[in-house]
Amino acid sequence: MDEQNQATNPPQATPSARNVPTDNARTDDSLTSAYPRRRSYKRWIFLASLVVLAVGGVFLWNYLSGFESTDDAQVDVHLYPVSARISGYIQTVNVDDNQWVDEGSTLVEIDPKDYEVALARAQAALDSSEAAANSSNIEVPVSSVDTSSQLKFTSSDIKNAEAAIQAAEKQATAAHARVLEAQAENVKAQDDVTRYHLLLTKEEVPKQIYDHAYAAAATDVAAIAAAEADESAAQQAVQEAHSRLTEAEARYEDAQAGPQRVASTRDKALSAQADVNQKRAAVEQAQLNLGYTKIFAPVAGEVTKKVVVGLNVDPGEQLLTVVPLDQVWITANFKETQLKHMRVGQKATIVLDSNGRTYNGHVDSIAGATGPIFSLLPPENATGNYVKIVQRVPVKIVLEPGENRDHQLRPGMNVEAKVYLR
Repeated sequence: MDEQNQATNPPQATPSARNVPTDNARTDDSLTSAYPRRRSYKRWIFLASLVVLAVGGVFLWNYLSGFESTDDAQVDVHLYPVSARISGYIQTVNVDDNQWVDEGSTLVEIDPKDYEVALARAQAALDSSEAAANSSNIEVPVSSVDTSSQLKFTSSDIKNAEAAIQAAEKQATAAHARVLEAQAENVKAQDDVTRYHLLLTKEEVPKQIYDHAYAAAATDVAAIAAAEADESAAQQAVQEAHSRLTEAEARYEDAQAGPQRVASTRDKALSAQADVNQKRAAVEQAQLNLGYTKIFAPVAGEVTKKVVVGLNVDPGEQLLTVVPLDQVWITANFKETQLKHMRVGQKATIVLDSNGRTYNGHVDSIAGATGPIFSLLPPENATGNYVKIVQRVPVKIVLEPGENRDHQLRPGMNVEAKVYLR
C-alpha cells in the first residue's frame, strides 16, 4: 500500500528544492529556446527554395519557349540526273561512283563518228544550196533588166511599125492615084491612035503624027504597068508593115509577161534562200549533235549510279546522277502548333545524327501546305469518322555559308532541327 501510494502520489519537493534549479531544468530551457530557431531556419530555407524554384522555372520557361525543335527532319538536295540527248555507243566514262566532279567536267563520251559524217553531209548540202541561191540571186536583176529593155524596145517597135504602116498606106494611095492617072492617059492615047489611024487611012494626016500618037499610047501602057507595079509594091509594104506591127505587139505582150517572170525568178531565189536556211539549220543541228557526244557535269558534286562503257543509249536515257553536296538544305517537319511564332530568317541549329555535330542555319521558307496534302491520296477530313490529328508542315532551313565544307551532310540523313524564335 505504501509503495502504491508513493507511486500514485509522488513526493513533493520542498520549497528550497523548487527554488534551486537543477541540470535537467536547464537542459529543458535550452531545448525550448532552440526549437523556435530551428523552425525559423527551415521556414527561410523553404522560402528560399521556393524562390529558387520560381526563378529557375521562369528561366526554364523562357528558355524552352525561345525555340522549337523536331527530330522529324532530314537533309535534302536537288539531284541532277544526267541523260543523253542523242543515241549512240558509250565510248568513254571519265568518272567513278562517288567521285567529286567540278561543274563543266566531261563525264561521258559517246562515239562521235556517225555524227561527224552527218555534219560533213549537212555541210556539203549547205554548200550546194548556197551556190544555187547565189545563181538565183544573180538571175533576178538580169531578168528584171531584160524585161525592162524588152518592154522599151517592143514599145518602140510598135510605134515604128505603126509609122511604117501609115507611110506605106500613103505610098499605096499615091501609087493607086498614079495608076488611075496612067490609065486615063492611056485611054486618051488609045483614042488618039484610033483617030489618027482613021485619018491616016484617009491620008488626011502625015504618017509621022500617027507614029507619034502610037508611041505615046505605048508609053502610056507601060506607065500603067509601072504604076500598077508601084501600087502592088506599096500594098505589099503595107502588109509587111502590118506584119511588123503584129510581131511588135506580140513581142510587147511577151515583154509584158516579163514582170511575172521576174517575180517567178525572185520567188525561186527566195525559195533557194529558204533552202539555204534549212540546210544551215541542218548543219547547226549536226554540230549540236556532235557536241552532245560529250556530256558535261551540270553542277559540282558527287557522281552516283554511273553507266559503263559499251552501252547503246537512247535520247533521254539517264547515264548518272550528280549530287551537289554544297547545295543541301534541311527539311524539318514541325507540328502546326509549333509555327505560331516561327518566321523566315530566324536562326536555326541542326544536329546531325551520324556524328552529333551542330550546324548553323536559318529558316528560308515555310511550305504552303502540310505534308499529307502532297501525297498520292490526300486525306479527306470531311468524310468518314473525323479524328483531329496534329499535322506537320515542312520548313526549309538553309545552312550558313561554309557549314557543310566537309560534306558530311548527305541527302536523306536524319537530323534534329532547332529554330530560335527570338
